Amino acid sequence: MATSRIRVRMRARPIDEPHRASSQLELLFDLTFVVAVAAATVQFAHSIADGHAADGLAGFLQVFFAIWWAWMNFTWFASSYDTDDVPYRLLTMLQMAGVLVLAAGVPAAADHGDYLGVTIGYLIMRIGLVSQWLRVAAEEPSDRRTALRYAGGISALQVGWFLRLFLVDQGVLSSSGAQLLFFVALAILELAVPWWAERTRATNWHPHHIAERYGLFTIILLGESVLAATAGAQRALEASEVTWSLIVISAGGLVLLFALWWLYFLQPAGAGLAERRDRSYLWGYGHYGIFASLAALGAGLEVAVEQTGHHLEASPTAVSYAIAIPTSVFLMLVWAVHAPLVETPTIPAAASFAGVFIILLLPLATPWLGVPGTTAATAAVSALLVAVTIASAPIDRETPTASG
Repeated sequence: MATSRIRVRMRARPIDEPHRASSQLELLFDLTFVVAVAAATVQFAHSIADGHAADGLAGFLQVFFAIWWAWMNFTWFASSYDTDDVPYRLLTMLQMAGVLVLAAGVPAAADHGDYLGVTIGYLIMRIGLVSQWLRVAAEEPSDRRTALRYAGGISALQVGWFLRLFLVDQGVLSSSGAQLLFFVALAILELAVPWWAERTRATNWHPHHIAERYGLFTIILLGESVLAATAGAQRALEASEVTWSLIVISAGGLVLLFALWWLYFLQPAGAGLAERRDRSYLWGYGHYGIFASLAALGAGLEVAVEQTGHHLEASPTAVSYAIAIPTSVFLMLVWAVHAPLVETPTIPAAASFAGVFIILLLPLATPWLGVPGTTAATAAVSALLVAVTIASAPIDRETPTASG
């Protein structure tokens, strides 16, 4: 029978808890980020299509940082202190509401540089998170100093985000460069809070649980890419503009996403994090680039599909780079963040560097191959990297039994 968990004392969970997996609440929480990521991806795709990819990139990376960092804070906290009782669930719902408000503010941020909606959504999420940390401070004496540092650091920086809005509104930060510098400074301070807070006492995050949570979010972002490409294909079908170019880009995009999924999940993250907990910051923070590159790839694929039936301001070469650059960033970072966790990286370094080099050169051939050709070639290089990685790995001859 199901039991009611009205109130459970919030204590640190064991780092070696057996069979620790994502909870149903965590999976529901992730769904709210589908909306936020989709909003950011759509706006970035518009910037690429209009020929303003460089200008749109800055806004996209800023909005995505807020999305990623909110997800990060919840995920690592849950790994250490998830009680799944009524107060915990309600505070999680509050954070989910903040994500939806943030998603609603993405268009204004992308189109007009108005970050009020995004910042308010961020504030709502932070209220829920700070409340959780204060609960840890009250109920887990051994972790009190760490929890209070987290709560204090997060609260102080939230004041900083609203100060940024005020300075922009008053004209003090009038230039986009000054606004970007202020954002980068606050982002660096955000990243420093966990390092500062855990100098007193490290939290008990579960390595295999964390690896699974990151893997699930990776799948969500791959799904966003599929959704973005499908949206473009749907518009073409509605206009009865199905061409070989559309078919090649759609097929190439599917192969590309499948290859990237395969490469990511070849990495033994859980065991590596368990053995080298001190390298978790590099691994965890490095995923900002991995996640952002997957979201940006979704925008690139959407624009590539759209250009098969419409005239775009962006040149075909620029559209090809909108696919090649995110793919290259993903490949390099997947190798880079996992290499410190293992003695021998699963993906051979030479093959990874060679693949990235070739992919970055492919858009230069767009005048001859077209966007469909470069997309297919990018997918082929990624698939070849999968083949090389599998061929160079030790062969596991064990076959699964019926009982698993």
